[in-house]
Amino acid sequence: MADPAERLLADTAAAWGLPLDPEQLRQFGIYADQLLAWNAHTNLTAITNRQAIYVRHFLDSLALARFWGPPPATLVDIGTGAGFPGMPLKILYPPLALTLLESVGKKTAFLTHLIGVLGLEQVRVVTGRAEALGHDPGERERYDVATARAVADLRVLAEYALPLLRIGGLLLAPKGASAEREIEAARRTVALLGGTIEQVIPIELPGVEPRSLVVARKVAPTDPRYPRAVGIPARRPL
Repeated sequence: MADPAERLLADTAAAWGLPLDPEQLRQFGIYADQLLAWNAHTNLTAITNRQAIYVRHFLDSLALARFWGPPPATLVDIGTGAGFPGMPLKILYPPLALTLLESVGKKTAFLTHLIGVLGLEQVRVVTGRAEALGHDPGERERYDVATARAVADLRVLAEYALPLLRIGGLLLAPKGASAEREIEAARRTVALLGGTIEQVIPIELPGVEPRSLVVARKVAPTDPRYPRAVGIPARRPL
């Protein structure tokens, strides 16, 4: 394992109790290569240093698996962008049935290409918005885990995600280290939508400023009025 970024990924994941085999490490290498190649002509990420990709994208995504309990059967990644955190979690746990939701067609084109290159199965790419997906009878209240990274304020994210979760499902929301005010402001909104904030977990990544993970659980059905129409949750948070 000559690549220092790959070694850092392997060593850190193993220390977290998430060991990666040679095939998984090969897939992460292809992911990094494809991300850099596509980013030369399509704006996918502001992070263009290979080691930073491994830490700020791959490890930052894998950190969620430390706290989801038994591996889920289904996960929806809202506003996934270039596939984070959903795709690294799929590489980590191949049986996962993954839905990648992204409104920008250039990004979903990259994701579709990447899925083919990596030979992944049980991954759906949906070009669309969470407000619409949340009212689709085939999607509403069906997921074990919903996640989104750098998408919206927690009040807005709760309205996107909680309608998609089954009762008992988890919302895993990565946030910065100083998210206390945002979290406190969201408690009433989360309860209104049928959830409860269970814990806020500190996350440490090698050489990166401290972060936190908000864990909320769906405990009751979400009122069918939510989510509201496209754009309203962001303009007028609950």
